[in-house]
Amino acid sequence: MDKLQAMQLFTRVVDAGSFTAGAEQMGISRALASKLIQTLEDNLGVRLLNRTTRRISLTDPGKSYYQRASEILVQLAEAEAEAAELQVEPRGRMRVSAPISFAVRHLAPALADFQRRFPRVELELGLNDRLVDIVDEGYDLAIRISRLADSSLVARRIASASMVVVASPEYLARAGTPNHPDELAGHSLLIYTLTPKPEEWTFVRGAETVAVRLKGRLFVNNGDYIEAAAIGGGGIGLLPTFIAFDALKKGRLVQVLGEWPVPDIGIHAVYPQTRALPAKTRVLIDFLVERFGPVPCWEKECNATRTAGARLLKARA
Repeated sequence: MDKLQAMQLFTRVVDAGSFTAGAEQMGISRALASKLIQTLEDNLGVRLLNRTTRRISLTDPGKSYYQRASEILVQLAEAEAEAAELQVEPRGRMRVSAPISFAVRHLAPALADFQRRFPRVELELGLNDRLVDIVDEGYDLAIRISRLADSSLVARRIASASMVVVASPEYLARAGTPNHPDELAGHSLLIYTLTPKPEEWTFVRGAETVAVRLKGRLFVNNGDYIEAAAIGGGGIGLLPTFIAFDALKKGRLVQVLGEWPVPDIGIHAVYPQTRALPAKTRVLIDFLVERFGPVPCWEKECNATRTAGARLLKARA
């Protein structure tokens, strides 16, 4: 058995939790499976598995090898599937989870173009700002806009999304303009709740990082609501540029604390690890990367309006 087959056997034994089940999946005997894993360990010069009469468990080197081997096997399966499906028209239904604001503003026109290009792909969208479990809830793909936590899912970055602190000109004329993150304490703040730390905003200027604990007046789980509340003079909010860009362009919102950037977040396509990524999923991810990356249209428009907004604030000061 070559190294690739040994790698496949090892991952299947770990996934199945036993030599017997892993051997059955490979079509070999348990004794041969045990011998082959032993040969793999001898070649690597480390023990990968702890064996007892009742169970097996991964050693620390085994955990590292399992993670890397699993990634390699997934990439190999995807490459094989891609090569086999290059001449096959993507087809079938695909379930996609996406956050509401991004889907309505940007994903809807993009997916209309996608379905014109791939007319045999059916899309079923689940729009929700919460973090869905795409495996348990049966999604093929999820669009996630966040700093991704470690997980067993595969992620591909589609585009960046800057974060901006914004308020209406009317609110700033009434309440004053903060010049340092610490001055937010004296303002009405609009807090988006679906983040790991809703009541903390982090600012980075050069080598200096400032994390501000907030006392909000409004807490809500939707970015569009925060934008509307800010435009209505309700206070200062933190929004992604893909929501705020149009209001900034029209002067309904102004960026504040522009010299204190908030770290960007990424827009990612996330999907379960599979032995073979379906053609319909692969072409959709490629399409979204082509459509939005590397610098999406809303970032270009925001960059063009930030200077104008800064001049407005300076004139009001």
